[in-house]
Amino acid sequence: MGGIEKDYLNINRQLWNDKVAVHASSDFYNVNGFLKGATSLNEIETPLLGDISKKRVLHLQCHFGLDSLSMARMGADVTGVDLSDKAIDKARQLAEDTGIDAKFIQSDVYDLPEKHKEKYDLVFSSYGAIGWLPDLKKWAQVVNHFLKPGGRLLLVEFHPVVWMFDDEFKKVAYSYFNCEAIVETTEGTYADRESEISNQSVSWNHPLGDVINSLLGQDLQVTLFSEYDYSPYNCFMNTVEVAPSRFQIKGMEGKLPMVYALEVLRRQ
Repeated sequence: MGGIEKDYLNINRQLWNDKVAVHASSDFYNVNGFLKGATSLNEIETPLLGDISKKRVLHLQCHFGLDSLSMARMGADVTGVDLSDKAIDKARQLAEDTGIDAKFIQSDVYDLPEKHKEKYDLVFSSYGAIGWLPDLKKWAQVVNHFLKPGGRLLLVEFHPVVWMFDDEFKKVAYSYFNCEAIVETTEGTYADRESEISNQSVSWNHPLGDVINSLLGQDLQVTLFSEYDYSPYNCFMNTVEVAPSRFQIKGMEGKLPMVYALEVLRRQ
């Protein structure tokens, strides 16, 4: 890494710290609905999670904890982890406000094994998470480290093809492959495009081969891989809702892979 990339943790921590208050008050995240009992989990990941009652779950890059707390409502023993200290503060506040028993740790993913010594039945990560990590081999090592024998990773993530396009989905602006860090200045946020926050960001596009091979390199067994032609979130520009909570890019409906789900198992 060189220049701004070396400071990506501080840059991205500030980015996500600034997003927390905006996101927590947005219609996009619907915190009020969650407080009244609604789940924040979507139709893609809910059946893939299955019965997680009494399972120990580690949620990597949990933002301010809605999905972590939703899994805890399903009976799981959940620990959420995020780089943003303000996000973790908000997650802990929501846990206290709802009386949900969940734990939260402020940490970079790569540093977590030095801070936390538990083992888990399930490691969970979703929607716009791994693109903030430069090295998927190190990420896969962390996943493997925290899984019990027989434990699994469930990754539900935006498809790397989506990240090739410019914001308006008018042209291919970025490589499918992880050629270099993507350094940008962002205005507003996907949850509130009119928000006045402005931040630098440093991210990486990870092709599917890199994702899968990083996990195979830890001798983890792929048990499921699925692709979806919609996003459950209206977080992109120029979208059309083709069915309830199913968003596609206008003019490219049904032509783009927008989300994938990957499950791997740690062998006994």
